[in-house]
Amino acid sequence: MEKTNFPLVTIAVVLSSLYIASSLHRVWTNRRALSKIPTIGDSKSGSISSYIGIGAYRSPRGAHDLVQEGYNKHRGAAFKISDAGSKWVVVVSGRRMVDDIRKAADDRISARHGNIEVFRLVYIIGPKVCYDAYHVEIIKSSLTRGLVERFEDVKSEVKDAFDELDLGFRVSDYHEDNDYDDSLVSRAMAHLRPIIEERLEKDAEYGKDWPGRPNDIISWLLERAQGEQRTVRDITMRILTMNFAAIHSTSMVFTNVLFDLAAHPSFVTGLREEVERVIREEGLTPASFHKMVKLDSFIKESQRLAAGAVNMWRKVLEDFTFSDGTFVPKGNLIAVANFAMHHDEENYSDAFSFDGFRFSKMREKELEGYSKHQMVTLSDEYIVFGYGKHACPGCFFAVNELKALFVHTLLNYDVAFMDDGPRPAHCWFNLSVSPDPRASVMFRKRRFVT
Repeated sequence: MEKTNFPLVTIAVVLSSLYIASSLHRVWTNRRALSKIPTIGDSKSGSISSYIGIGAYRSPRGAHDLVQEGYNKHRGAAFKISDAGSKWVVVVSGRRMVDDIRKAADDRISARHGNIEVFRLVYIIGPKVCYDAYHVEIIKSSLTRGLVERFEDVKSEVKDAFDELDLGFRVSDYHEDNDYDDSLVSRAMAHLRPIIEERLEKDAEYGKDWPGRPNDIISWLLERAQGEQRTVRDITMRILTMNFAAIHSTSMVFTNVLFDLAAHPSFVTGLREEVERVIREEGLTPASFHKMVKLDSFIKESQRLAAGAVNMWRKVLEDFTFSDGTFVPKGNLIAVANFAMHHDEENYSDAFSFDGFRFSKMREKELEGYSKHQMVTLSDEYIVFGYGKHACPGCFFAVNELKALFVHTLLNYDVAFMDDGPRPAHCWFNLSVSPDPRASVMFRKRRFVT
């Protein structure tokens, strides 16, 4: 008589059925829990697509409009949009809800898990660097503290970078180097290997305080690295990760600053007078930047108007309830309506217009707010860098870097668009925004009147 695997097949079918039933139950429970949060862009309410979240999605170039629409209808409250997959993004706004996010425990809603999921970081930088991100604390501490000591290097790098440029260059050009067949990681490791290995050898022989030990990012990483973290590959990946996070964002902010400077030349005289006066009195240092109030204001205003659609991503690890009673079940994503909050007339007068000295005028009017309106000051109403302990860890260094670039530009060049044309519009894709990569800015050596 032929033997059968009937019992095993039955068990497999039962287990599969239970898994499917459990998954459907989770989807149904999640849908029911989120049903009280208004949906934006859902033209098929009650349909299958509505249940899994694809009915509320528009093309990638119109996704930011959904957030603005939701903000206009539900300002200071929550609404949801689709992430173009099977999940919802709960978008919130207003100081109260932003502060709820700031105060929430990491084991309830997680910035790290939110960013990993939204930006697919596991596939870009690998799980080890994602989930053991000790380099973030180094950015907050060592990099920030090291700015004063290394500021002369920053100034020298800025000067050398400008000297290498052909004036009239296209600020948003991107170039590919086709001379390499190996991966970016392999090339970076080949470059850094002898430096890292030498540091490891000297650390092993002399300890971490040997004479002449460089005060740089490699040394800072090795001071905290343990075990497998003290390898060429791991150190290289963390350096690439920090470059990945810092270079493109700083470049886009500075590009927008150049666009705004070219589009609004009436601010140039006031900016130059302030910069030249402060340098004459105190020199050019991170400390003297604090006296360049108009410079700070101009960059901050430029960044305000170029904010992405959402910010402060969080993954809900445990069911979470906002202070207004809004309930978001485990597994969903939360974000803050970044662009809409920074373009709200109740927060900023004439909010869609560029006023380079907007924040410096605020600082003049409010003596107690002298620090409140600085670019590096985090608050629940200016969230471009985020807010709370998970705000951009390198914001202080980035702002000083931007100021060094801007000061060099103001002191040495005149900037304009071809034929004094208008400022190029922002380019949107999904919820992200960038300066127009096709736009050109003309540079001319500054002409001094004697």
